[in-house]
Amino acid sequence: MFTKIDLCSMALLKLGEKPIQSWREDSAAAQLARTLFDPVVETLLAMFPWRFATQSLTLQRNSDGDFLIPANVLRILKCEGQINGNKIITNSDALEISAIVKTEPENFPGYFATLVAAKLAVEFCIPILGDVNILRIMTSLYESEYQSAKFVDSTLARQSNIDDFSLINSRF
Repeated sequence: MFTKIDLCSMALLKLGEKPIQSWREDSAAAQLARTLFDPVVETLLAMFPWRFATQSLTLQRNSDGDFLIPANVLRILKCEGQINGNKIITNSDALEISAIVKTEPENFPGYFATLVAAKLAVEFCIPILGDVNILRIMTSLYESEYQSAKFVDSTLARQSNIDDFSLINSRF
């Protein structure tokens, strides 16, 4: 289980800085953490269809006859309809979507927590250290963590059986 403070502190430790103890600290690190944490995490969540952040949602028409996209949806992966702003246009009475949703740090698996810490270290690097060489190193670390996290996440799910596929059926 991770907290926002834990993940920001992990990032700071990667930069050789002291961890923060609270959002209320009067330090550059705490101010950066307060400002950057949510946008960075939401961007990372939306970049890849992470299994832990993907949900199937059933939407109902609202009083205006529209299907509104819930506020916690960061990215729609699958939808039978046309997305128009924060609405989905379709003739159906009910609509099922697959989406990436905002997820709290307590629910992050370890591989995603280390990815978040690496990305935060990249974001914190120049404002705190001002060192382009360390930024390059942190960027390389982040890219490696991103590839590793995607690999781990994509190998977690069980392979689904192919029940109805014409090429397989024709062999038997």
